[in-house]
Amino acid sequence: MSDPKNRVPVTSGLVIVDKPAGMTSHDVVGKMRRIARTRKVGHAGTLDPMATGVLVIGVERATKLLGHLALTVKEYTATIRLGQSTVTDDAEGEILAASPADGVTEDAVRAGIAALTGEIAQVPSSVSAIKVNGQRSYARVRAGEQVELAARPVTVSRFEIRGLARPESGLLDVDVLVECSSGTYIRALARDLGAALGVGGHLTALRRTRVGPFALDAAHTLDDLAELPDPVAVRLSAAVAGSFPRRDVGPDEALVLGHGGRLTPAGIEGTYGVFGPDGEVIALVAERSGAARPEVVLNPVP
Repeated sequence: MSDPKNRVPVTSGLVIVDKPAGMTSHDVVGKMRRIARTRKVGHAGTLDPMATGVLVIGVERATKLLGHLALTVKEYTATIRLGQSTVTDDAEGEILAASPADGVTEDAVRAGIAALTGEIAQVPSSVSAIKVNGQRSYARVRAGEQVELAARPVTVSRFEIRGLARPESGLLDVDVLVECSSGTYIRALARDLGAALGVGGHLTALRRTRVGPFALDAAHTLDDLAELPDPVAVRLSAAVAGSFPRRDVGPDEALVLGHGGRLTPAGIEGTYGVFGPDGEVIALVAERSGAARPEVVLNPVP
C-alpha cells in the first residue's frame, strides 16, 4: 500500500466503488473512511451483501449531495435459479420448497418475464430494509415473525434473458439483465418469476452495473482505491456538472449564495447547480416563490 504520508489532503467528491460480495454497504463506508482518512463518508443506495457492483460513495462535502442525485434508474445482471424458493429470495436463505423445473421451457420463461416487465405492483422481499412499525422488516423476519409488506409501484423497463443453463436435474438457471426504477427488488422478480412458473425461484448472483449516470467502467475496487494517493475520482464540481443543469454567476451573486442567500430566478426547472467565477460549484438551487433558493450550500463562504 502507498505510504499515507505521501497522500494529498482528502478531496470532496464521489467515489464509484465496485463492491465485493460479502460486504454490506455500511462495511464499504467504513473501509472508505479509512482509505480517505475522513469520517465524512456516506453512500447513495444500499446493495445487499451478496450483491456486487456499483456503489456511489460521497466524501466530505459531497455527502450533502447524495440525497439530491437523480439515481432513479438502475441496471443489474443476475442469475435466477428456478426450481427452488428460499426464505430470503436469494442463495443466502434456507430452501423453503423445491419443485422440479425440468419441464420449464424457454418460451415459458420469456412469457413470465414479459408479465414482470413495465409498470408493475411489486411486493418487496420480506427481508428488505423497509421499516414495519419502526423496525426493519428483515429484523422481524429473523426474529421469527411473519411479515407481509404492501405492494408498491415500480418500473421494470428491461428484463431480458442472457442465457439458460441446467446445473443439475430439477434446476434451471436464467441469466438476465434488468433495468429498473429505484426501489425495485431483483430478489422479488426472481421470487415472482418462479411463483408464476409454479416451481419457485431465487437469486444466486446479482451485480449492479449502473446507477444513474455511473457505470462499472468508472468503478474501482476497494483494494485499488487504497493504493491511490487520492481515491476521489469525481470532484464535487464535476459531480454536480455531470448530474444537474448548470448556472454560472458573477462574484456578487456567488457571495450572496455562499452565505445561503437567494438569487433572482433564471427560469431553470428543477434542481440545478450554481457555479462561481472560478468554475467551482457553490450550491444546488431550486426556483420557487419568485426566487432561486439554495437546496444545499456545498461551498459556503466563511
